[in-house]
Amino acid sequence: MTGKYYSDPRPATKDEFKTLEKLADMIQYAYPVLAQFPRSEKFVLAADIKHIMLNAFKLCIEVGKKKSKKTSLFNLDVEIEALKRYIRLAYDLKFLSMHHYEVWSGKVAEIGRMIGGLIAAENQNPQKS
Repeated sequence: MTGKYYSDPRPATKDEFKTLEKLADMIQYAYPVLAQFPRSEKFVLAADIKHIMLNAFKLCIEVGKKKSKKTSLFNLDVEIEALKRYIRLAYDLKFLSMHHYEVWSGKVAEIGRMIGGLIAAENQNPQKS
């Protein structure tokens, strides 16, 4: 995308777009699930989970924009790992049904594998700057 107000020195790869799309799908799945949390947890655990998901989404966009991606990919990987742990905690506390836990954690695991692939690809390519 180029235009008067936007110019990207290097377009995002197909894998980066797929990861961003998967993250958006996961967030769309998660919001109604989080709305079912007990009222006492909607502003604590649910809010923390939302914050992590949206931060991961922002980091994924950042990865597509930066020339040097290693730091952003590492931070994105950390956010996804934290999200996995928060989802497991919500399940252990009985805020998630088995079905919601399986579907949601499956989506997060797939995103984690995609990020791992991006990290591996980035580690194979030497820095050009």
